[in-house]
Amino acid sequence: MMIRVAIVDDHPMVAEGIQSILETYDDIEIVASLRGGQEAVDQVEALAPDVMLLDLNMPGLGGLSATEIILERRPGTRILILSMHDSPEYISTALRHGARGYVLKDVPVEEIRTAIDAVMAGEQYLCTGARTSLRPMTADGREPLTGREQTILLQLAQGKSNKEVALALDISVRTVETHRKNIRRKLGISSTAGLTRYALEHGVLQGTGR
Repeated sequence: MMIRVAIVDDHPMVAEGIQSILETYDDIEIVASLRGGQEAVDQVEALAPDVMLLDLNMPGLGGLSATEIILERRPGTRILILSMHDSPEYISTALRHGARGYVLKDVPVEEIRTAIDAVMAGEQYLCTGARTSLRPMTADGREPLTGREQTILLQLAQGKSNKEVALALDISVRTVETHRKNIRRKLGISSTAGLTRYALEHGVLQGTGR
């Protein structure tokens, strides 16, 4: 069975290098090489790729936002992130947004083929560098909050609604809801009162009166 692959990267040399190697496999068909997240969103339904190799940092619509929209429009597409960033925050955030795998750009292209096979089999794939980076960093073993999640926690702890937070941060209400769900999961707290108490106990609200 042919595996339909779309490459999304704003660096032509990177995209062309990946494409030239993947085209040597008889069971892989490159259906498109796109230059940005908006192109990927606009064309995903027409292209119907099985796997989309998606860069994180691109002009305009970035990889994380593109991942969410692509999966809304075509849930069957497996998103495989290709990135130069190996920080835990980048990797964990990409996976929470729905990516099925994360591969650093300095790996041999042959490993990208391995990653494609893994996500096609329904597995999650992290290259060695990504796996090494994903380790809990808090003293109590909880997954740490990202900078954006800390900002949203502060807003929620001040009693703001999802809509008010969205307006204050210039993001969508749905994005706030997603972050709120991730914050609750990471902290193991289900109520707004519990989030406020956590914020007070951990100093999140300190200095907000200034």
